[in-house]
Amino acid sequence: MKTPEMEGDSSGEWKVLAELLGIDGPGGASRPGLPEKPIAPKGQVLVMPMRPAQGMESAAVEDSALADGTQQVEAAEDEAARPDEQALDKRDLLERGWAALPESYGMPDAPPTLEEAQAWCRNLAETHYENFHVASWFLPKALRPHFHSIYAYCRVSDDLGDEVGDPQVALALLDAWGEELDACYAGKARHPVFVALAETINACSIPKEPFANLLTAFRHDQMVTRYATMEDVLEYCRYSANPVGRLVLYAAGEAETDREEKFRLSDATCTALQLANFWQDVGDDWRRGRVYLPQRDMEVFHVTEATIAEGIATEPFRGLLRTEVGYARELFEEGLPLIGMVDRELAIDLDLFSRGGLEILRAIEEREFDVLSKRPAIVKSRKAGLAMRAVAAKLLPFLSLGARRRRDAGD
Repeated sequence: MKTPEMEGDSSGEWKVLAELLGIDGPGGASRPGLPEKPIAPKGQVLVMPMRPAQGMESAAVEDSALADGTQQVEAAEDEAARPDEQALDKRDLLERGWAALPESYGMPDAPPTLEEAQAWCRNLAETHYENFHVASWFLPKALRPHFHSIYAYCRVSDDLGDEVGDPQVALALLDAWGEELDACYAGKARHPVFVALAETINACSIPKEPFANLLTAFRHDQMVTRYATMEDVLEYCRYSANPVGRLVLYAAGEAETDREEKFRLSDATCTALQLANFWQDVGDDWRRGRVYLPQRDMEVFHVTEATIAEGIATEPFRGLLRTEVGYARELFEEGLPLIGMVDRELAIDLDLFSRGGLEILRAIEEREFDVLSKRPAIVKSRKAGLAMRAVAAKLLPFLSLGARRRRDAGD
């Protein structure tokens, strides 16, 4: 799952989105440079299991038809024994998974108190995300524990999927985490994340769906490594990042009025954030076995994975990235009105992260769309400038990106 980070390793895909905003399939932005009709079939590109060789399928049918009563009894016995075997396999996978993660992630013998759970989430947020202090500084103090618990849920969920090195282990962990989410909504939270999250859920009236959708995305990561079209990438974003933005709006009390419009704008902004990170990390993602550039777009520009493997930004590759960056920029512009629709304290954070995402695109452009020989990143001086502009926008709201968008539109 990818979301843009301003600087550092690309494993921190939730470092930005778990702070603020969400993503969904955006509407309205065109994609210059590409034909309107898809030239590749819609759908995710999967590595499928091998099929039996020709002739083996019919032989298997014949063998099945000739099965006698003894074979049927044996099959029934095997079926009866299977649940115990599956339970053993699941326990083994979970033991291996928790052993590969920080010890603090494990399930405690007894649920912590709310104060202990909130302290756990606060520590995770402030030690795993270098920009959390900056972002949370602009938020009302009463909201910070809710942002800590949402961040902790996203961070741990992401680690369950990405940090164990085995898709089967990751899927078992994510299933177990989903069971803990169900228990949380049933009033039986045990893990510090869910004890703290239960307080946030109750205080902010947050439904289960956005939390569950995130787990769907993390499971998806274990099985899908290529995407046929941009529509498929956006569908992935619908689950991987859209929920985070909606969670933020719920936590900040911004989902009570104009909900659908705020969700739509949030979706556009965070789709842009996630796409910016994808294009920033093309080389790193390829080395991890994932390609987020749509296969259709690569075909249009005559770009193959061999180009990515060689680490040389050819002219066709630069043309492809130019188009993808332009589309992401349009989505940022589409989402800017959200800044003017929310409370000023939250608006500053939204402004800060929209500026950060646009800076990532600028960094890619400054390298003339060469993201293969070196990963573009925002330098510290620019990061400091972004923070200063956010402070200025807090004192002088007309300096915000949202205000600029309204002026440009003639409002």
